[in-house]
Amino acid sequence: MSDFASQSPHLLHGLAITLILLIGGAILALVCAFAAGLGRLSRDPIVRWTSRIYIEIFRGTSALIQLYWFYFALPLLTGMELSAMTAGILVLGLNVGAYGAEVVRGAVQAVPSGQHLAAIALNLTHFQRLRYIILPQAALAMLPPMGNLLIELLKSTALVSMISVTDLTRAGLDIRDNTLATTKVFLLLLGLYFLMSLCITLGIRTLEHRLSKHVDHGGIR
Repeated sequence: MSDFASQSPHLLHGLAITLILLIGGAILALVCAFAAGLGRLSRDPIVRWTSRIYIEIFRGTSALIQLYWFYFALPLLTGMELSAMTAGILVLGLNVGAYGAEVVRGAVQAVPSGQHLAAIALNLTHFQRLRYIILPQAALAMLPPMGNLLIELLKSTALVSMISVTDLTRAGLDIRDNTLATTKVFLLLLGLYFLMSLCITLGIRTLEHRLSKHVDHGGIR
């Protein structure tokens, strides 16, 4: 038991790395989701097809292979080397962002056409229509699936252990190897990932509840 307790700093370090990956990946994923999701609705064929190609590539290939590609193959092709953490955040953000783009597109398209027409009648610019009319209504529909994607991103952070990043999973495996406390270590890992997922779920539900107060079937009050 004392050996297991002595390993706690290593586990906390792994937890901190996982949280950094989660936050960094989530920020990048959010940017990519809105850029590609709105890009899919663009009238410009170049923007529309560029967004579609990005989405299909990152949704249609393995996240682990993407990770290997950015960390091992990209330097051989371009000479540009990425740190393991940078590669991890980049791949996680791009991968989840591709799924999030379809969430954004679907939510925007779900806004009643009358809202679009009313915004046009008010002579609002395209940016103003998105900011003040469309996105505030679409945001509520985006939240539940975005929360699911955020939890998937959290679980996917374990993949970075394959490129030498000592995240929570890798730290747990190291402790298991040092102490042979297999059951305790894996129960602890399960508990920590579950608690983080629960925090994400509660955060999304709280945000959803607050946003729903300002929405009335036909739109923003």
